[in-house]
Amino acid sequence: MAGHSIIGERAPIFWGACIAIAAGVLMHLPMLAMAHRMGNHLAGMPMDLKMWAGMVLIVLGVPAAIYGALPRRRTTHSDHAGTNYEAPDSTPLTLWHAGVLSVLTIGLVIDVMKPATLGFVLPGMRGEYGISKTTVAWFPFTALVGTTVGSFVWGWIADAYGRRVSILLSTILFVSTSICGAMPLFQLNLLMCFLMGCSAGGMLPVVYTLLAEVMPPRHRSWVLVLVGGTGLVGGYLAASGAAHAFEPTFGWRVLWLQGFPTGILLLLLARLIPESPRFLAEQGREAELADMRRKFGIVPRAREAVPADAATAAQRHGKLTAALVITALSWSFINFGLLLWLPSDLQARGYSSALASGILASSALIALPTIMLAAWVYARVSSKWTLVGAILLTLAGLVGALLPGSVLRSEAVVVGVIAMLIVGTNGMIAVLLPYAAENYPLGIRGRATGLIAGASKFGGVAVQSFALVGLIPTLTGAASALLAPMLLSGALVAYAGRETRGRSLRELEAGTA
Repeated sequence: MAGHSIIGERAPIFWGACIAIAAGVLMHLPMLAMAHRMGNHLAGMPMDLKMWAGMVLIVLGVPAAIYGALPRRRTTHSDHAGTNYEAPDSTPLTLWHAGVLSVLTIGLVIDVMKPATLGFVLPGMRGEYGISKTTVAWFPFTALVGTTVGSFVWGWIADAYGRRVSILLSTILFVSTSICGAMPLFQLNLLMCFLMGCSAGGMLPVVYTLLAEVMPPRHRSWVLVLVGGTGLVGGYLAASGAAHAFEPTFGWRVLWLQGFPTGILLLLLARLIPESPRFLAEQGREAELADMRRKFGIVPRAREAVPADAATAAQRHGKLTAALVITALSWSFINFGLLLWLPSDLQARGYSSALASGILASSALIALPTIMLAAWVYARVSSKWTLVGAILLTLAGLVGALLPGSVLRSEAVVVGVIAMLIVGTNGMIAVLLPYAAENYPLGIRGRATGLIAGASKFGGVAVQSFALVGLIPTLTGAASALLAPMLLSGALVAYAGRETRGRSLRELEAGTA
């Protein structure tokens, strides 16, 4: 029966641990309910017996879940690489594909929603704990460090132990850290926030990796961009919607509890998440391989002949990795720094706070059509040049930010510059990780995509480090610093990038695996 389990030989241990963790989270709710009757304040209150018992269940449940999820034999990356398993290009999208897309999109929304909530909880946290702006800045700093670490760790687990195991383990850690909102001490909140970041950092790169391996080649490109982009935008919208609906009544702490029901939902839908065919083959799980063929049309396929660009791609692979890392770092500095500092900078230039906040508030509305356009161009025109185009558009926004002050006093010019930055950065992040997932060989795809995802978070860590020492650059200063790395990343992608649109992963790996 183990071959039919979605988790492997130790499934009873895993699901038992999940039940223990869920019970541990629920045991924190009575104290939160009591806090609601006292103005939603828990700071300084001692933890009661139920909370301590819940913590014990969670502390014991997490390692038990890890043990239960991991297979008894670690994968050995044999010569029969998983890209020998691929659906023919003519395979149509089925209800099973739709199910996978729906579940993984929900997973990305849940994943993005947690760190996106940070901005909404900081004011309430600062007021309840009575701490300074500098002290409260440790909270987003710790969370972003966690997401950076998580991107590397879960990418490695995905390569070594399977994509589905990585997704499920990050989800159960996500559920366990939903008790962040019940912590009476700020220091305990910091610890839980770091663990929350670790769990949240793992979903994005692994989802892209898994989708690249189960989608038919002709649908792969647009699916990767659209699912990833929709998850990103949906996560930010879900975080802001929850803050608007629940925070006024229940306080900032309730926003962390969203991780419990949403994470449980993802676990209940886990049967719809497939596993990497290569991993199933190396584990000898033939029944599941046959199931993959029936549901997704994935079959063993002969290796492709070495394509004409294989030698050039191999020679430039290191440069491409550098290009993607620099691109991710540049994006993160703009997204977590320049755009976050923008309202203050605009007000310093004499614009009203309503205009300053209104421009950025519209970014969510601009983001979705940008992602849809990026998905169409990525799939229909060129994957490589879509990324280069998004970089160049962002570069144009940075150049616009360096215009003389007399020119930037014009509201129309400022709106145009910001629009280029918002559209360009949304286009960059929409295609960056899909492009990474398509470019790396199967055995390192999870780790490589995790590296790029980690780089896209690291800028946030650096930005929060600046905030901790009171260093907040102006719009012009930030744009000046980012101009060179953004230009370099565009040039390197143009030089070393490989066209992936419409090409089989087997063809892209031929000569490099």
